[in-house]
Amino acid sequence: MKRILVTGGAGFLGSHLCERLLSEGNDVICVDNLFTGSKENIRHLLNNPYFEFIRHDITEPLFLEVDEVYNLACPASPPYYQSDPIKTAKTSVYGAMNMLGLAKRVNARILQASTSEVYGDPDVHPQPETYRGNVNPIGIRSCYDEGKRMAETLFFDYYRREKVDIRIVRIFNTYGPRMKPNDGRVVSNFIIQALKNEDITIYGDGKQTRSFCFVDDLINGMIKMMNSENFTGPVNIGNPGEFTMLSLAEKVIELTGSKSKIKYMPLPEDDPKQRRPIIDLAREKLGWEPEVSLEEGLKRTIAYFRTIV
Repeated sequence: MKRILVTGGAGFLGSHLCERLLSEGNDVICVDNLFTGSKENIRHLLNNPYFEFIRHDITEPLFLEVDEVYNLACPASPPYYQSDPIKTAKTSVYGAMNMLGLAKRVNARILQASTSEVYGDPDVHPQPETYRGNVNPIGIRSCYDEGKRMAETLFFDYYRREKVDIRIVRIFNTYGPRMKPNDGRVVSNFIIQALKNEDITIYGDGKQTRSFCFVDDLINGMIKMMNSENFTGPVNIGNPGEFTMLSLAEKVIELTGSKSKIKYMPLPEDDPKQRRPIIDLAREKLGWEPEVSLEEGLKRTIAYFRTIV
């Protein structure tokens, strides 16, 4: 039995990760300040004797004895991370330093949940791990994009200088049950609007593209990466299927049986026009690729949102 720390463990991805790690027979410590996470996401785990919840902000040091650390703590949806951009940057930078310090002290392996946002609004498409990105350092998304880029820098500096055993995954758009209904991400936005028969808002002309990975596939990739040997990453974890915003909206309307119409709005500043991972490295090094189709994943996600809308 490994003792595993998951920061941001009460969030969308973190709660699924905690659940999966417990099911595999591990002792799991969930740390979250509940800024965007929720006790409701982990309520079903609280009676498990091998699960512990600590309310803590990782911008402050944390002293625990653990074997592995999954560092997921950081608001990931634009409305939340833009609501307090300084706090977002601190969480990425100070949080990474504190968790790396913890990993160094107890000789733990540590995985950083990085993001496809490190590629910015890419002028290389699709995106390989070797692409260095096209990021605006002073835009409204910079607190998240540059914070995550700096976290990757810190991870590699601790790896080179302090010999910390690191892993980095770059997460592309992920969706599934337990997404916040108001988190501003496109899948949850479209589903909520469709279930309420409201206009579905598309920003821009609807031709911008995204790739959507179902949460179960993403968690599989993260765990495979943590358990890999002699491979630090970074590695892209996402679904290489590419869809326009318009086609996603039409699919959600079809699957919900909604009467919603499509409404076009101006594109926000620095919103990426294309986003699709090259996952050859994940296939080669981890034996990982996504298994859940967009239609199947949307059906499962819609079923969840029907219970809360």
